[in-house]
Amino acid sequence: MNILQSIEKIFFANGRYWGGLNSSLYNSGSIWAMNTGIESADLNMVWNEKPLTAGNLKDIQYIKNHFRKARLPFWWWVFPGASSLNTGNMLKAEGLSLVLSVPSMFANLTSRAGESTDNNLQIRQIKNKEDLSLWEEVSFAGFDFPRETRKQYHRFVGTFNLKSDSPQKFFLAFVNRQPVATSLLFMHENAGGIYFVSTLSSERKKGIGLTLTLATMSFAKKAGAAFVTLQSSPDGLRVYKQAGFKEYCKADVYSLTSQ
Repeated sequence: MNILQSIEKIFFANGRYWGGLNSSLYNSGSIWAMNTGIESADLNMVWNEKPLTAGNLKDIQYIKNHFRKARLPFWWWVFPGASSLNTGNMLKAEGLSLVLSVPSMFANLTSRAGESTDNNLQIRQIKNKEDLSLWEEVSFAGFDFPRETRKQYHRFVGTFNLKSDSPQKFFLAFVNRQPVATSLLFMHENAGGIYFVSTLSSERKKGIGLTLTLATMSFAKKAGAAFVTLQSSPDGLRVYKQAGFKEYCKADVYSLTSQ
């Protein structure tokens, strides 16, 4: 198994799935783009699955103009398998600059014994619209999204599929019956990708994020996943390492300078 290719494959599959949910998916050759309709750059994703060439110039310009017209910021993700000197130069020539190098992490589930236990924390898999509404509220607050994007976020979450055959599984953590943290598991083939791990600001640094991540990993293993991947924020890096993840590469993220 090529771990780097596995990390990229899960990210790409998840992006295509999200783009398909709200009919925002764009594809030209090895370039893909999707947008959630939310004015948050990290939720509007563009990626190239192979290094860019001169023939991709019109695609870059089209995508750039599309997001500008929609008044949505976006991030262009470049993973190691699609990186090259020419790729970076082409993006920079079109007004995109490198803003982040995001740790991409991998955890093997085949040797994991199980999840940690916290008697004060209840974790519930979301299976109905009422609980999804709670998940939406907590994740929105946990990620500190701008208040003016609340309706946009609601529209995007409203596209989520809660049926048993959906590749997305949602989890909500409760303390004293109050919802405090969220996670999302995306299943693809024999693997899972973990996203939307968020905790309310008042409940951080209590081990909740770690326990919820471990529970999400345990669910993935029981569902048949051999490994899980994720992209980590600086704040989450320590927690994910505690959960058993290892950093295997960084994804370079580009953003329009004038956004």
